[in-house]
Amino acid sequence: MSTAPAPDPLIPNRRDSQASRTEPRRVLVLGATSGIAEACVHLWANRGDHLFLVGRNAGRLAAVAADARTRGAGYVDTAVVDLDRIEHHADLLAHAINSLGGLDIAYLALGVLGDQPKAERNFHDAAQIIHTNYTAPVSLLTWLANYCAQRHSGTLAVLSSVAGERGRKSNYVYGSSKAGLTAFVDGLRNRIDREGVRVMTIKPGPVKTSMTEGMKGQERFADVNKVAATIVKAIDRGQDVVYVPGQWRVIMSVIRAIPERVFKKLNL
Repeated sequence: MSTAPAPDPLIPNRRDSQASRTEPRRVLVLGATSGIAEACVHLWANRGDHLFLVGRNAGRLAAVAADARTRGAGYVDTAVVDLDRIEHHADLLAHAINSLGGLDIAYLALGVLGDQPKAERNFHDAAQIIHTNYTAPVSLLTWLANYCAQRHSGTLAVLSSVAGERGRKSNYVYGSSKAGLTAFVDGLRNRIDREGVRVMTIKPGPVKTSMTEGMKGQERFADVNKVAATIVKAIDRGQDVVYVPGQWRVIMSVIRAIPERVFKKLNL
């Protein structure tokens, strides 16, 4: 892990709020070794942005960082951290922002599908899914939101899921964790958008990544590079909520409208 001298991240800096959009973006990627995050990193690196990448697999993280440098990223630093360890979050985030010299985008892509059958039988398994998908992101977002609100700038982009739109028997533990995260991000946006901070909810449908490898119907899953391109473009545009691919907005509106007396009989 290398560091570059920079101002204390808790002290406002006029450059952060007035930075030109032609300058490289300073991007913090939390969960950088996930499939969707890695594809987004490729795009940010291709345009010369400055990156701080966080993941818990040292070898995989090093490979993502090396690829980003090869693609032309203006600056790349990394930290090997298990983001489930919330006691490390404050030090990690302060270090990352000091390394980048500020923050334009924080992209939260941590999460696990978990094992639904195990979670049904054992609360410990359910609690672990909820911790990784909800509690840990909430810890990170609370710190980042206060930092960005103080500086009246920045974008917080959070990877949730269409699975959080309605509980289904096939993945309701995962879905409930994402539903909670979506609600938290909605409220956070309502609180700090007026402070000049963009808060974006990303709701992908099934995507072809290592996380979904072997799942039934994978041949119909979305291409990860197309999903990443949509996400990066939506962040640049400052969108509040984005479904990827876009048809999931319509699909989920239909699913939410199914009466419960019918829905509970469906094999979803």
